Amino acid sequence: MPSFFSDYALREHNTFGFDVRARQACRIEHESDIDEARAFAARDPALAAAPRLVLGGGSNVVLTRDFPGSVWLVALEGRRIVDEDDDAWIVEAAAGENWHAFVAWCLGQGCNGLENLALIPGTVGAAPIQNIGAYGLEMAEYFDSLRAYDFETGQIVEFDDARCAFGYRDSVFKHVARERFLIVSVRFRFPKTWRARAAYADIARALAEAGVTDPSPRDIFDAVVRVRRAKLPDPATLGNAGSFFKNPVIDARQFAELAAAVPDVVSYAQPDGSRKLAAAWLIDRCGWKGRAIADAAVHDRQALVLVNRGRATGADVLALSDAIRDDVFKRFGVMLEAEPVVV
Repeated sequence: MPSFFSDYALREHNTFGFDVRARQACRIEHESDIDEARAFAARDPALAAAPRLVLGGGSNVVLTRDFPGSVWLVALEGRRIVDEDDDAWIVEAAAGENWHAFVAWCLGQGCNGLENLALIPGTVGAAPIQNIGAYGLEMAEYFDSLRAYDFETGQIVEFDDARCAFGYRDSVFKHVARERFLIVSVRFRFPKTWRARAAYADIARALAEAGVTDPSPRDIFDAVVRVRRAKLPDPATLGNAGSFFKNPVIDARQFAELAAAVPDVVSYAQPDGSRKLAAAWLIDRCGWKGRAIADAAVHDRQALVLVNRGRATGADVLALSDAIRDDVFKRFGVMLEAEPVVV
């Protein structure tokens, strides 16, 4: 039986630490809880007609106000190797599993590949929604399938890679499927032939400083953890949602015009001829690092990270992000896009 709460505080359920409340919340610890919670909500006409919000770790959301509907707190746990053939292992994890702990567990099982995504905050169920990525790797590269509860039909539905429509920090679950589905579990495919991804500058530097020339998966995992801890604030001590803006991708023509005006612009060539720009560089060049609006600030070591210094609201963070976006567009003609979902 799921646990139900009225007028529920969400401060501990969003990594920004915003002090907002939900009209109703339910904690989902077992798959059977979902049907029971859905039936409970249906008995209250006002609640049934109100919006629904699914939260895992709350690491990719900006809560701008008290939530007038029901919040579903996903606390499903469990992880296991479900299949193996000559080429790969298939590993399944419940949606409420901590992402970083899951990555570490996979390495312990010899299922290597996700080590570049170590220390990303949030849960396994949130990873496909955002198609999380870091240091040259996106989650989609190891994704196999997921199971999700369909609130419209009351059935469990399976999504393969194509149906998830993964993009750069994007998936169908950030758009048309956002309120319809609750991700229950995710499966990953780990090829038995592993190759190191250590070319990213910060990771290569960390490995070199550790004297590692032929890195193992654990070496890369440890390097990623060191780099992230040195550059990024811990949400447990300083509220944030990680990287707030996507790195913008522009076509070759626009890049040529930008590079002519700003020769030192930081960019990365893409296979289709477009260029990915470093959003942190653009923001830093506009002088925003360390600046604040009210208690919402740009982190002083990483311009991509917006932080809550203690009493910021979601509206403060949005005001800060809008000001940054406007400055970057005025100076470079490039529009930044936020990664978190705004509620």
